[in-house]
Amino acid sequence: MTHSAITPVTRLMAGSPLRRRRSALIIISVLLGIFAFAFVQLVGLLTRFRPDAAWVFVMALAIAAVLSVVPISILWYLDRRERESVWAIATALLWGGVIATGLSAPINTYILTEIGGWVTQNPLVQDTLGPDAAFLIGAPIAGPLVEETIKGLGILALLIFFNAEFDNMRDGFIYGALVGIGFNWLESAHYVASSYAEFGIAPWGLQFGARFSLLGMAGHTLYSGLLGAFFGLALQTARGWVRLVAPVFGWLLAVLAHALNNSLGLLFALAASAQGIAPSEESLPPPQVGFLTVWIQKSLFDLILFLPFFVLILFLLWRSGIWERRVIREELLEEVGGAVTTEEYEAIRSDRPFKNRQIGRGQRRIARDLLWAQNELAFRKHRVRIAGENPETDMLVRGWREEAVRLRSMLPGGSFT
Repeated sequence: MTHSAITPVTRLMAGSPLRRRRSALIIISVLLGIFAFAFVQLVGLLTRFRPDAAWVFVMALAIAAVLSVVPISILWYLDRRERESVWAIATALLWGGVIATGLSAPINTYILTEIGGWVTQNPLVQDTLGPDAAFLIGAPIAGPLVEETIKGLGILALLIFFNAEFDNMRDGFIYGALVGIGFNWLESAHYVASSYAEFGIAPWGLQFGARFSLLGMAGHTLYSGLLGAFFGLALQTARGWVRLVAPVFGWLLAVLAHALNNSLGLLFALAASAQGIAPSEESLPPPQVGFLTVWIQKSLFDLILFLPFFVLILFLLWRSGIWERRVIREELLEEVGGAVTTEEYEAIRSDRPFKNRQIGRGQRRIARDLLWAQNELAFRKHRVRIAGENPETDMLVRGWREEAVRLRSMLPGGSFT
């Protein structure tokens, strides 16, 4: 196998049903249909806005895109041992930002409409909760169940179609979080524009400060990241029962975290009613507050509210780091003298959680690519082994091995520092 075989497309498509022409035509046709339906739904939302509100929506999208750079950068750092394909990253963001939001919107609307009909038949509920009763009751139901399911389908699609890019809990968390970031990007802009269309006031600080709290790692980023991490756990283990249970458990955690957040309005309304405070007779415009004020307050609040979930994520990332270093150490041992030099393997043995090993004194880009090729080789060999197959017959194993040898030949002496 020559170096030319390790191209972005070859790497992305290894083991994917998209490699088979007939399967690819069917799958791509279905996905294009889903994308078109979701896009039409989003365009429908936009066309309901007045021209000035539509312009607010466009500006809000631009601001949300800039703010999304922060959580994406954090995920980029977490992915430092082997970079995910740019195409897979873009697909995750696209699923969250267009498909998940577009598919969720009509389903959420239907559920909220049904709940609104029930509220109308129960005036005591509306007297207790006010004119927003349907939303207060429906938000903890519709959002968590519908949105986490559709976002989860996107993570599952990435796992199936880009299987070679999905190795462990860390990869799963990264892809899940990217889907959540895409969802948050469009949803935050929509809420800004919707408030402007209804009240004539665009709540820039309130919406962006709240929705990008904790450097953008709360909210949808957290919910989908949880689910993705457990998809990754199912991939990295050889235990059959874990493979079955982990994705279901991750989905339940994502729904629980989302429902906890969406229940706050209902809980506050019930608390106010218990104290004899009558709800407002009409919907009130959002308060005009600064971004930094909201961001600090919401970050502290989210840190407390989601603390168990953040602790779990940190634990999973810590365990995934241990897993990554162990797999690299074990799988590259037999590569010493070929894809790995003796000096490089000594560095592998002493690798630390927050400081990657380095190769070579010069040619930093080539040395970095060599390090990633070695790690990709180790992860691929492990994936093939737990699938019960022979790594020596795997196209990507051979390709990454030859890529490592090729890159080292470009370094002066191939020395380790």
